[in-house]
Amino acid sequence: VQLQASGGGLVEAGGSLRLSCVVSGRTFSNYAMGWFRQAPGKEREFVATITWSGGGTLYADSVKGRFTISRDNAENRVYLQMNSLKPEDTAVYYCAARFAYRIIQLWSAGNQYQYWGQGTQVTVSS
Repeated sequence: VQLQASGGGLVEAGGSLRLSCVVSGRTFSNYAMGWFRQAPGKEREFVATITWSGGGTLYADSVKGRFTISRDNAENRVYLQMNSLKPEDTAVYYCAARFAYRIIQLWSAGNQYQYWGQGTQVTVSS
C-alpha cells in the first residue's frame, strides 16, 4: 500500500487548509484511515481517524470542532479539512492506513497502523 499526502502549506492563524491523501496498491475501502502529526521536538500525535466505510470518525480533543476527516472510496482518497487553524497546529501531517475489512472500529494509536505516507508540512503563522 502506498500513501501520498498533499495539501500542506503556510497559512495565517484562523485560516483553512485541506489535506489530501491518495492510496494505491490495495482496495482502499478495506482500510481504516488516520491522520497524525508531529511538531518539531514533539512526539507524533493522533489527529483523526475514519472507518473503512466513512460511517465513523474520531478526533483528538485539540482539533475537535475545527477539523473534519472524510473519505472518497471511489477516488481512493482521504481528506482532512482544517479550519480555524492555530499556530499550535504547525506540524508535519501524516496519513496512515490500517487493514480493517468490514471492521467497525476506530484506532487512535500510531502503532495500530501498518502503512504511512511521507508527510506534508503545515505551518500556521500568528
